[in-house]
Amino acid sequence: MKADPKGVLTGEHYLDGDHACSEGALAAGCRFLAGYPITPSTEVAERIAERFPFVGGIFIQMEDEMASMAAIIGAAWGGVKSMTVTSGPGFSLMMENIGLAAIMETPCVVINVQRGGPSTGLPTLPGQADMMQARWGSHGDYEIIALSPNSPQECFEVTIKAFNLSEKYRVPVLVMADECVGHMTEKVVIPKADEIELYPRRYTKLPPSEYLPFKPGPDMIPEMIKAGDGYKVHITGLTHNEKGYPVMSWEAQEKLVRRLVEKIRLHADELVDIEELEMKDAEVVIFSYGISSRVSIPALQKARKEGIKVGLLRPIIVWPFPEKKIRELASKVKEIVVVEMNYGQIFYEVERCAAGKTKVTLIPHGGGWVHDPEDIYKAIKEAVK
Repeated sequence: MKADPKGVLTGEHYLDGDHACSEGALAAGCRFLAGYPITPSTEVAERIAERFPFVGGIFIQMEDEMASMAAIIGAAWGGVKSMTVTSGPGFSLMMENIGLAAIMETPCVVINVQRGGPSTGLPTLPGQADMMQARWGSHGDYEIIALSPNSPQECFEVTIKAFNLSEKYRVPVLVMADECVGHMTEKVVIPKADEIELYPRRYTKLPPSEYLPFKPGPDMIPEMIKAGDGYKVHITGLTHNEKGYPVMSWEAQEKLVRRLVEKIRLHADELVDIEELEMKDAEVVIFSYGISSRVSIPALQKARKEGIKVGLLRPIIVWPFPEKKIRELASKVKEIVVVEMNYGQIFYEVERCAAGKTKVTLIPHGGGWVHDPEDIYKAIKEAVK
């Protein structure tokens, strides 16, 4: 593998989604990965471990996923773009420290290649049942950004976007892939390094005497420093003031946590990222993401050939949720058919946003394998009866 000095493997490649995530991380400037092996995500770490020595990166296999998450938080405050990668059981173990990253406003990326669960479940087979855990898994009030790729090409692109968003909003960002996309091999086109747009870390230009690590700027997001630059910084998981010092009062909680929530919510419109297929005249809409969105396309095509006006709406960014788009659609279409590999997660968000203005139907699947497109087609047919 011949990469340029920045570590970008420019050109056309045939990669699986896991390896495409690795290349996306490298292209985004990631230089630290801490992780613990877990199927079906291990290939992400394996490829990065192989590539890091050529670009000055560091890979550490930690003792578990809790330590992995803690390590990437520390690395981020040390001035490095950092990430970890896992799947279901490991994702559960990371939740406490994802909350720590949220309250410390630490830019970092977590890739979760979802598998069938709960517990050990189906380690080598797909699932999409971690989507609500991604949003609500850690305790307390906070906001998260989560993306869902549906191809190896998008694994590359979405991983870069995850790093950019983590730096822009100073928040942990999740890439919610799945086993099918992670192990699917397709052509991936990697552009030259100077064609890849990267968001730089928001380092302060203030002198140490004037800098406050949690004083927000006009967009509600504070500037950062890195350890060793001569700044006295106190960083804690406790509720804290702008200096970073713990303050145990409801006033401090209100000021801090409201900002943690609103720095994402107030930018939700610019964060929403959706793909639309055959949506201009759609009377029935399939709402799906990840591998399930690709499985839905044959059903859409079959229905379209029969004259049924059906479209596909796919959220690439799942959290924040595209609420306004769903509310707008609910007033126009006969039915929204939600296709996801679980027994109802994102479905309930669609139903909430539709607010009774249109019927919302779930086509569930417990994981282990993908939907049969015929089941989706039947649901479309039923919607137009």
